[in-house]
Amino acid sequence: MKQHLVEPGKKIELAERDPQDTGGFKGGKEEGLKAIVKLNEKLQELQELLYAEGRHKVLVVLQAMDTGGKDGAIRRVFDGVNPQGVKVASFKVPTPEEAAHDFLWRVHKVVPANGELVVFNRSHYEDVLVVRVHNYVPKEVWSKRYEQINAFEKLLAENGTTILKFFLHISKDEQKERLQARLDDPTKHWKFSLGDLGERKFWDDYQTAYEDALNKTSTKHAPWYVVPANRKWYRDLVISTVLVDTLKGLKMEFPKPKDDLGSVVIE
Repeated sequence: MKQHLVEPGKKIELAERDPQDTGGFKGGKEEGLKAIVKLNEKLQELQELLYAEGRHKVLVVLQAMDTGGKDGAIRRVFDGVNPQGVKVASFKVPTPEEAAHDFLWRVHKVVPANGELVVFNRSHYEDVLVVRVHNYVPKEVWSKRYEQINAFEKLLAENGTTILKFFLHISKDEQKERLQARLDDPTKHWKFSLGDLGERKFWDDYQTAYEDALNKTSTKHAPWYVVPANRKWYRDLVISTVLVDTLKGLKMEFPKPKDDLGSVVIE
């Protein structure tokens, strides 16, 4: 999945990344879904090992335009994992208490502890995205945040946190179809907001803001992946593959028992 990596120091343009791309995967949706099932089984094993060993921390950051598929990716990629060791943190409009602190204050409180895997459904990157697009703070404020984010993520990495960041890349036409599907399905009305239509008008501004964030904050210790997300199955396949490969690379082991169990007899 290296073709989706934003290599540190190299600039990418989202217009050149095809949201329909399947990265040369040999097979279609059916084969992709079968591969995801196997990856999910492996993820369950690795997550148990992560929790049992209690030495590593893993942070997964998901960002996307509205309807980009963050919720769906969380449901499918992490299906079946032990909820004791996996947490999801969502970031909405800051509360008065949060707004009274620096923008990373509320984020640092929910980063993973030893043995945990935490998924950010939206993240600290909103503070260089929505605040920039809507001019909530001056440029002299948000422009400094890229370096502050890099320093924050370096701090986490140097203290044992493995960081993976995924931008779920959909097309404007795909977003239109997904919004229409929500509007047409009464059971999905709760997910539809007129505000989404307002945000859609800022599509180009958001694409520019995302490009800057991806280019300025993809680092060796906290890389970004631009995930083609028009095809939901391929989106989940990319995230699952990168996550499983990364966890394998941690070379984790189950802890040895404190006592000699060889002579234990259970009567």
